[in-house]
Amino acid sequence: MILITGGLGFIGTHTARALLDLGQSCALVQRRAPDQPLPEPIAGEAGTRIFVEQADVTDLPALLKIGERHEITGVLHLAVSVPWPPSPHPVADSRAAVESLLGVLQAASDWGVPRVCVASTIGVYGGVDAAGPLREDLPLPMTSGHVIPAFKKIGELLNDYIAAQSGMEVVNLRIAGIWGPLGRTASPFFAAPQMVHAAVRGTVPDFSQLRSPVYAQDGLDLCYVKDCGRAIALLQQAPRLNHRTYNVAAGRPTSNGEVAEAIRKVVPDARIELPEGRDPNGPGRDLYLDITRLREDTGFEPSYNTEQAAADYVAWLKAGNER
Repeated sequence: MILITGGLGFIGTHTARALLDLGQSCALVQRRAPDQPLPEPIAGEAGTRIFVEQADVTDLPALLKIGERHEITGVLHLAVSVPWPPSPHPVADSRAAVESLLGVLQAASDWGVPRVCVASTIGVYGGVDAAGPLREDLPLPMTSGHVIPAFKKIGELLNDYIAAQSGMEVVNLRIAGIWGPLGRTASPFFAAPQMVHAAVRGTVPDFSQLRSPVYAQDGLDLCYVKDCGRAIALLQQAPRLNHRTYNVAAGRPTSNGEVAEAIRKVVPDARIELPEGRDPNGPGRDLYLDITRLREDTGFEPSYNTEQAAADYVAWLKAGNER
């Protein structure tokens, strides 16, 4: 059984579904008890192959008790081990973030789990000056422009140290921009969710939460969430991994204009107007990842192109899942 922290979250739910499809069962750990039925992708397996466990990942005794109820054979740490959003207590928040990661690793070690996969982010590549797709072996700057990549870098360093000292396989997952069912209505980092939800509502997308203006030619490595969940499941289940760090991505840039055009094919009257060209104050290039390691060690290939992803997402929202 695979234990997934944040297992009822956006990526966690789709990863659990992918693990079920690979024949696994899952224990989904959440800090708060669920206040609504399980999401549709996994609802039919509740109590048979999906088991929801309530525990704070900073509470090691509570985590270890889960291992008394289930035979845990692998761990996916997808819960947010980051002090986000910011609060007036940065020291306490930072301690809790690091303790959550260490607690999960300690529990995995006590259970004798051979592999733990830990969510990192595409944001760790911020500030890397390299052309083309970004590889996992590129040196990363010590600085970060946002708290999330800052703490993910801290986490990767801890993971590498603990893996080297303990012999437990700890794998860093540098996850790209993820969009699709169960995701946020609005992202602070990329425009795709805002465009899809606005199109279904018949409104103009609100980009006010984004950290930079939205131009048609600017893009990012966008991976549809169903592909993301499958990639993570394949990494967790692979008989052998040759690396400690993997990019989890589509492996190509997707521009805002490409997303808008894909949405218009299924919602022709979508009210999406984007200025042409690139943000004049932006980096002038798109951030996208090399997925050679992922392909070679798992056989992964994305199943959804931009048009297929937009059509699937719109259909899900129109089926009554709009928030």
